[in-house]
Amino acid sequence: MTESTVRPLAVFDIDNTLADTGHRQHFLEGRPRDWNGFFGAAPTDPPLARGVALARESARECEVVYLTGRPERCRKDTVDWLARHGLPEGTLSMRGNQDRRPARTTKLEVLKRIARGREVRMLVDDDELVCGAARAAGFRVVLADWAADAPELKAAQEGEGRT
Repeated sequence: MTESTVRPLAVFDIDNTLADTGHRQHFLEGRPRDWNGFFGAAPTDPPLARGVALARESARECEVVYLTGRPERCRKDTVDWLARHGLPEGTLSMRGNQDRRPARTTKLEVLKRIARGREVRMLVDDDELVCGAARAAGFRVVLADWAADAPELKAAQEGEGRT
């Protein structure tokens, strides 16, 4: 076995776990929500120091995986953002562009798939419903509670399956 198949996985959400989305919440306040504006502003997200530090620390012993509800069309911006802020290299799992299921459903599905044959040391996510579903499925969870409260984002994650 190679080292990468032996190392446990540390799975990180991005929005409000590693990236501060506070400056773009206003795109979600109106109706209809401005999803193009919301995701278009993502490259300017400031990093969240606690999340970034935890990802870097985890990379010492774990293979880092990024599990985000961002749609696939945001891949290049997301990969560039991770690199620009010095986050560890890792696989990036994103939501399909037309997938509107709740984040707790899509993320748990991916988490179970990547856990086949691998130890998942932890999932780090800001969404309490995602964390609850993962915990109920037997995963160790770290609730990323270091970002400002984002009620519009939480509603979108659960009700509209957008992030």
